[in-house]
Amino acid sequence: MYLLSGENITCGYSSIDILSNCTIGVKRGQIASIVGPNGAGKSTAMKAIFGLLGIRKGKIFLDGEDITNLQPQERVLKGMGFVPQTNNIFPSLSVQENLEMGAFIQAKNCENMLNYIYELFPILRDKRYQQAGELSGGQRQQVAVGRALMTSPKVLMLDEPSAGVSPIVMEGIFKKIKEIANQGTAILMVEQNAKQALTISDLGFVLNQGKNLFTDTGKSLLDNKEVRQAFLGG
Repeated sequence: MYLLSGENITCGYSSIDILSNCTIGVKRGQIASIVGPNGAGKSTAMKAIFGLLGIRKGKIFLDGEDITNLQPQERVLKGMGFVPQTNNIFPSLSVQENLEMGAFIQAKNCENMLNYIYELFPILRDKRYQQAGELSGGQRQQVAVGRALMTSPKVLMLDEPSAGVSPIVMEGIFKKIKEIANQGTAILMVEQNAKQALTISDLGFVLNQGKNLFTDTGKSLLDNKEVRQAFLGG
């Protein structure tokens, strides 16, 4: 059973449907990746599941509860964290101030959560008083993920976590994502680097033109000839 799921979702912008009868989910402590070509509806699916975009049909469930009609901030209180692809830090604030901004739910536990984030991302402890806008792309991404983790979410949603970083930095980010999942947090992510994402994923959803084309384990999708040829470069 999924911890978080969007079931049979149809949604879009204005009168145009981007997703059509699409189902996506992730189980507790696992990683699920949404992959597919540009324009497939990947980020639209994330926005719909987090409540940033209303759905015309379907339901969103978190831990067995129907949260379809909840606002994003209410979903955070229920245990969801979301890291958008862009504008995901406060550049003029220090690293630690950014992290503390995420502690509004866990205010009493802020110090413990800060220590957890600094153990997960040691470079952030070294740079905790530096303005976040001065950091490298990979370090800014760590700040964004860290701030979302400050709420101790059941599910962490990541929209293109490796966007704009070098391959070696991307590899480091994926290692940290795996570590977070191993500690019990479910991860649902959209990722353009499909091969790398599926390599660490327990489950993968291949979208094309807003529909579920394939749903399988990450390994099975990597081994699927049709998926490889059409979406993974052979």
